[in-house]
Amino acid sequence: MDYGKLSLDEIKKGYRFNKEANAYICNYCEKAFQVGQVFSIGGNFFVPEHAAVKHIEREHGGNFMQMLHSATKYNTLTDTQKELLFLFYSGMSDSEIAKKLGVSASTVRHQKFTFREKAKQAKFYLAIFECVFDHKVTNKDTLIPIHNHAIYLDDRYVITEQEKQHILETSFVSLKPLKLKAFSPKEKKKVVILAKIAEQFELGKKYPEKEVNEMIKPIYEDYMTIRRYLIMYGFMERTKDGSSYWLT
Repeated sequence: MDYGKLSLDEIKKGYRFNKEANAYICNYCEKAFQVGQVFSIGGNFFVPEHAAVKHIEREHGGNFMQMLHSATKYNTLTDTQKELLFLFYSGMSDSEIAKKLGVSASTVRHQKFTFREKAKQAKFYLAIFECVFDHKVTNKDTLIPIHNHAIYLDDRYVITEQEKQHILETSFVSLKPLKLKAFSPKEKKKVVILAKIAEQFELGKKYPEKEVNEMIKPIYEDYMTIRRYLIMYGFMERTKDGSSYWLT
């Protein structure tokens, strides 16, 4: 899931409405709930938007818990902050939280105050950012987005749309079908190449290792290197035994 492409409301809800598909889409697994249909969940029937909400509750443990424990690089909360936020969310009083954590009620209230002020700061920054960038048409100097589970957050991701297009044009023999000339040792090129290859996989689907290999082989003969770097750079994850792979 690319948080950069979602509105604040869509992140808070855990789903979004896709006009082209005329459906509500789960942010976590891309499951679609088509307008005009009725969905059976847990023995009850729901209209599309309510079905998306119920789906997130049943299949993903609720949107709040997904956000709170998300492995995205944007989640910079400490374990202590996560615990406090969960307790606030659960409706416990400051005194109850203080007793549970073995601290004073004033300490809990101070942390609540800190959360509130940081939220105000973030809103103000977001307003300025959107004024500066959102009214501009995407151009060659626009930076490409960083995928949510990027492992290395450094200059290798400072890539403009123009640079991306140049890398794609010079690194691949063909984009349709996808055929890689060589896997570059340069970090920026690796990011663009891996992102393009990752597009061949479907979000929310789990792939056995054999299928992953079969999908990469036509793109580049050294499929094991590509498969390894997709994991290393956070484009994909796998089970410990390597039997199952999926996009992140």
